[in-house]
Amino acid sequence: FLSELLKIDIFIENIIESQTNKLEPTDKSNQVDILVKNTEGELMLIEVQNEKEHDYFHRMNFGQAKLITENINAGDKYSQVKKVYSINIVYFDLGHGEDYIYKGNTSFKGIHSHEELGLTSIQKGLYPAKEPADLFATYYIIKINNFNDFAKDSLDEWI
Repeated sequence: FLSELLKIDIFIENIIESQTNKLEPTDKSNQVDILVKNTEGELMLIEVQNEKEHDYFHRMNFGQAKLITENINAGDKYSQVKKVYSINIVYFDLGHGEDYIYKGNTSFKGIHSHEELGLTSIQKGLYPAKEPADLFATYYIIKINNFNDFAKDSLDEWI
């Protein structure tokens, strides 16, 4: 399923504990359905949400941010921050749109020139990335209720 969705070969290194524990009483908790680490160390947070949550977009952002902070130690270089894929399978209408699979990421565009910000040659050597968006979380939202039960490709067959 992950290989079909991400369009890359995925080899799972391990499936990590499925609940984030609170370190402080005031911490927000994050229940994870599946947390996968692939052979490149990238993290894949897979959550299934049945109940409608109007603030679910914020929950997605919180989940990936907490995952990053829990997987880097004090003193580590920021270049060791792992890529996160946030894969959200929802059984309610999240946002307005008719498609059933959405992909989102962070990109930087000039306000005046509208050009896409790129990496310098030093950054290209430091990071395993072609562009800044490759360094930030990539989000997938799969709106199950929008699927029409007609498989047009191999990803549809998984759904």
